[in-house]
Formats: sequence, C-alpha cells, structure tokens
Amino acid sequence: MTTIDKIVIEFIDHNLQRFPTCGDYKITEVEGKVILNIWVSRMNNQSYECLVAIHEFVEWMTTDFKGIKEEDITFFDLLFEREREQGLHTDDEEPGFDPRSIYLREHTLATSIEMTICAFLGIPWTEYDKTVEKL
Repeated sequence: MTTIDKIVIEFIDHNLQRFPTCGDYKITEVEGKVILNIWVSRMNNQSYECLVAIHEFVEWMTTDFKGIKEEDITFFDLLFEREREQGLHTDDEEPGFDPRSIYLREHTLATSIEMTICAFLGIPWTEYDKTVEKL
C-alpha cells in the first residue's frame, strides 16, 4: 500500500477535471512528499461535494490496497469516455460500473458507502444523483 504524507481535497470548477467526471484522484510527489490529490467538481452544495470526496478516497484506498494502479484506472476511464463519444455508452453510465472495469468492486464499494452516508444525512439518492449527472 502506498504511504501517503498528505491528502489534498480541492473543490474545482467542473470544466477543470481531467475528463468528464465529478471526482478524480492522482498521486503526486512534491519535495519528497507523497500526496493524494482529490478533485471534486463544485455543485453549490457542500454535502454533495463531500460525498464525492468520500467516494474518491474510498475508491483510491481500496484500489491501492489491491495493487490496482491509478494510471491503469485512468487509462480505462479515458477509453470509456472515447467509447461514449462514439455512442457506445449513455451519459448516465459510469466507467467504474462497466463489467470490464479493473476497479468494479472498489467503485461499487465506494458507491455503497456514498449511498449509506447520503441516507444517513437524509439526502434522497435520486436528488443527489441527478445533480451529479447534470455536470
């Protein structure tokens, strides 16, 4: 498992994401420190943004534990987005739920935790999901 020195969560304009996603993460190294960077698209709702951040953290932690490389996940996500542009996927499909996804189990776990916290907070999942899909 990667030893992290620092975790940085940034809430950013959606158009600044590396590809069409509401949340993303990447490991970087700055001055010998290993940093987990998590980027979450602004939704004008701090609870929603925190739910995405939690999802991204859980997904990173579980994929890292299993030895699934972030570079391989990003490669698959970008492939999926190219396929979407070709009409092979609908706008509401997520690369993490694709049966070919190398991180299907980890994405599913992160989503279930996200859904559990959403329910705990009294936020209807359908309302939250619609906001995320509109990005």
